[in-house]
Amino acid sequence: MLAGHFPAPCRIELVEVPEPQLPPRSTDPNAPGQIIFQPECTCLCGSDLPYFRGTDEWPIGIGHSLHEMTGTVVATNGSRFKLGDRVLCVPHMQQGLFERYVIDETRAIPIDTRVSEEEAMLAQPLGTAIFALKKLPSLIDKDVVVVGQGPMGQIFNACLSNLGARHVIGIDLVEARLAQSHLFGATETVCNAHQNPVDEVKKILGGHLPEIVIEAVGHYDQQFNLCIDLCAQAGRILYFGVPPQTINVRWRDLFFKNITVHTTVNPVFDRDFPLAMRWIGEGRINLKPLVTHRFPLSRIQEAFEVFISKRDGALKVLVEFPSWKDGSFAKAGK
Repeated sequence: MLAGHFPAPCRIELVEVPEPQLPPRSTDPNAPGQIIFQPECTCLCGSDLPYFRGTDEWPIGIGHSLHEMTGTVVATNGSRFKLGDRVLCVPHMQQGLFERYVIDETRAIPIDTRVSEEEAMLAQPLGTAIFALKKLPSLIDKDVVVVGQGPMGQIFNACLSNLGARHVIGIDLVEARLAQSHLFGATETVCNAHQNPVDEVKKILGGHLPEIVIEAVGHYDQQFNLCIDLCAQAGRILYFGVPPQTINVRWRDLFFKNITVHTTVNPVFDRDFPLAMRWIGEGRINLKPLVTHRFPLSRIQEAFEVFISKRDGALKVLVEFPSWKDGSFAKAGK
């Protein structure tokens, strides 16, 4: 079967590896069962890009890097699922670029039958946003700025709109992404490639700054200092983007503004992802427009290149495994 391999920075190949073997069930009655999961539909995420670019912060191995995926249970030694069940699965350490792999059954949840599997796959990133937003107080009538209007920024727009924010202001360097922001609930947008974001936000908010700023960029492009500039006195920054190992932060500015910083990682499997799936299934949130491009697994190099370059307005780039039988969205993008 095929698996992913990074032989060099910005180069991904598919290599042959042995089929996974399901181990015997543990004799520990508290240990979870395991499944062999067969991915069929997946999306690229910003947190996959450090592996693609090459990183010395985490080890890079066979199977990097995918972690938002739906597919089928093809073997199990547990009791939670049966053969043929359709599930959303999140592999350990983003090591999911295999045609099949063994995973604890606790790292999978059933797909809601009311939604397409592509929508169901988006319950993974939505679940991470829900987990993050639970760290904040009530958002009703709050002014919020979302720095970064990639896929996660757009998901935050949709959640904030759903949860009652008064203003949801999206900021990004890429005009094509800002053009999509209103579809997801942004009330205003600012392009900081040619506008001063602090001045523009103050104009929108009648001279004030927002109570809450969300950093949805992360990695080497992280915008923590811009978030400090944008945040009101005694406001809050929700730092969602995965940071590099070290960053240069104007801590004294943050200190004298009495800003509270919330970090967020590792959602709760039996709470956040099921709630995200439920939101999608009940029609509370529409994430369909996030999927802008799709490629077969055989073209995964091109998929990464489109995603990393934000080419043609790319937001979510979907990758279809050979086992994928039918796409229930209209074919999007390339």
